[in-house]
Order: sequence, then C-alpha cells, then structure tokens
Amino acid sequence: QVRLQESGPGLVKPSQTLSLTCTVSGGSITTNYYYWSWIRQAPGKGLEWIGYISYSGSTAYRPSLKSRTSISRDTSQNQFTLQLRSVTPEDTGVYYCARVLIAPARLSLVSDDRGPEIYEYDYWGRGTQVTVSS
Repeated sequence: QVRLQESGPGLVKPSQTLSLTCTVSGGSITTNYYYWSWIRQAPGKGLEWIGYISYSGSTAYRPSLKSRTSISRDTSQNQFTLQLRSVTPEDTGVYYCARVLIAPARLSLVSDDRGPEIYEYDYWGRGTQVTVSS
C-alpha cells in the first residue's frame, strides 16, 4: 500500500516562499515510470496541476507557475518537495501530492499545460491547507 503525506506550514505571508514536502511510504519514488505531482485546489475552484518530478529526477511545471516553482527530491528520505516563490493570496488552497504512472510511449501525450489527467493518478495524499495572508 503506497501512502503519501504532505507536510509544511499552513500559513505563509505574501511574497514569501511556500515549501511543502511529500513523504512517500510503501513504494520508492525512483521506481520506473512513476511521476510524482503537486496539485492544488483553490477555494471554489477545480484541481490544478502545479508540476511533477519523475522517477529519474526530471521535472515539468505548469507554464503559468513555472517561473515561481521548483520541485526537488531526496531519494534517501523518499520525499519530494515543492517550493512556490513570491506567493500571493491567490495561492491559497489545499495542496496535494499524488502519484501517476506514465509509460515512456505515452509521455509525449501528456498536456504541457494541465499535466497528467486527474483520473490517471492512483495514490493521493490527504492534502494540506495553505493560506497566504499577512
């Protein structure tokens, strides 16, 4: 059973950096063809893909967030981390980490803007509320 658990501060001040960590158990983040995403949901809105880090360490980001986003990993801890810089109140929401399997032949079919389809994710964290406010 794979489990994902988000952790990090629930309150961030505007212009600061939001940093969240996803700790994975029951499976390795380096296992072939698994991609590990950060996804968020603002109040009253749908799920929004932020970016992912792959089993090999490659990354991809939502274009509208790319200039402010970094995703990294610590394979020794089986964790991956989101950093979102220069946050504003519009970054308030519930942040999820999730896992998706993408075979090499299908990678080119993944939307550059939306990332993998939401229904393709097989494991999710419970989500963590992040509020951006002074």
